[in-house]
Amino acid sequence: MEDGHGSGRSEQEDPLGAEWDRHRPAVFGVAYRLLGSVADAEDVTQDVWLRAAGADLQDIGDLRAWLVTVAARRSYDILKSARFRSETYVGPWLPEPLLTGPDASRPVLVDESVSSAMLLIMEELSPPERVSFVLHDVFGLEFGRIAEVLDVSVPSARQLASRARRRVAKAKQSTPQASKAERERVLMVFRAAYEAGDLAGLVRLLHPDAVYVTDGGGKISAARKVIHGGERVAEVMVRVGRQWHPDRIDFAEVGGELALVFHRDRRVYSVDTVQIADGLITAYRRVINPDKLVRV
Repeated sequence: MEDGHGSGRSEQEDPLGAEWDRHRPAVFGVAYRLLGSVADAEDVTQDVWLRAAGADLQDIGDLRAWLVTVAARRSYDILKSARFRSETYVGPWLPEPLLTGPDASRPVLVDESVSSAMLLIMEELSPPERVSFVLHDVFGLEFGRIAEVLDVSVPSARQLASRARRRVAKAKQSTPQASKAERERVLMVFRAAYEAGDLAGLVRLLHPDAVYVTDGGGKISAARKVIHGGERVAEVMVRVGRQWHPDRIDFAEVGGELALVFHRDRRVYSVDTVQIADGLITAYRRVINPDKLVRV
């Protein structure tokens, strides 16, 4: 996507163009954290660029905060709209995979708030809570700006952020984050067991209460309900692996964490993220909705 700032104008004539590359990751970052969709975040980023390009920016003291605020307001409108994440979505919804490693085509701000686990936690927040939490706790915006985005009082914005923070902290306590080394070790062993169709090996890697979530969006065959139980999950994985025979399974950094990318017929077939505790996979999340894989 072109942001429209390659017109050849000098930095003196185009102050936004001089600053845009520096602030674009924050603009995209706030939209992705709020929406969980790369496509929607790119659209919001383009909207912000167009809005900024047509605005008089001379009197704006903090351009980053202004751009992030505009992105948040547009994202909040999408969050509230009837079409967004409507009840017509077929099967479980998972965030659109966001490449954040060396393979990523654009720089993005990376922290735990872009992980699939955190995005799913934030999905449980109300739109105002989510906006307040992301803008204040992730991007450090003052509550006056947040209140303007939400059209509430400053005390109300502060209360929304506080309530969201407590809910996020409680959810994180039940979903501890594995270290980078542990995640790499578990996924290496998992890939080998998956490729070998080793049912017993997969069972050993899965927590007895593990869950398996697939997001096909109604565009491709996928389980429309969460599958529970390590043995049951392993059986389904072995069966699915035999059915569609991936050409290869690569590692990639997705949402700041190591993930698996499955290839079939020379295209990305799925992007899989995992939640790990005490060396065992407690949640396995697979995105196979082709609309969510075109940017991987």
